[in-house]
Amino acid sequence: MKLTLNVNRKPASVQVDDPEMPLLYALRNDLNLHGPRFGCGLGQCGACTVHLNGNPIRSCSMPIKAATGKDITTIEGLSNDNSHPVQKAWIKEQVPQCGYCQSGQIMAAAALLKRNAKPTDKDIDAAMNGHICRCGTYQRIRKAIKTASTLAASTPMGGHN
Repeated sequence: MKLTLNVNRKPASVQVDDPEMPLLYALRNDLNLHGPRFGCGLGQCGACTVHLNGNPIRSCSMPIKAATGKDITTIEGLSNDNSHPVQKAWIKEQVPQCGYCQSGQIMAAAALLKRNAKPTDKDIDAAMNGHICRCGTYQRIRKAIKTASTLAASTPMGGHN
């Protein structure tokens, strides 16, 4: 069956045999969006996080049929030039080591800042809970989120998700 998704503000058609197939597979294999990563396949590590109607979801456990008709944003759609405040902060604070989990971390952080412009440590911990970083850069992640909050205050997130 052919499904139409709205990915990064553009319509995208995918041919699927099983409408229960994880959204992640269509994003990576059919649409060539390699930002969302396969980590655990159980929705527990956060590497596959994307936004669905502005909310962070684990695309490895979201059936593709549940995503049709909704707005999907991957890290590729956050900005095309790393100008989103969270991306800028990640670079400024040198967050990544291996980088595997970072797109999921960034997507979770962007969603947090969209709903809470000045998160506390407790807010950050709650929003990032379940996002596993194999390299243990959690303190730099927290610092980058605070930096992004400051950057966002001076540079509105306007067209960014």
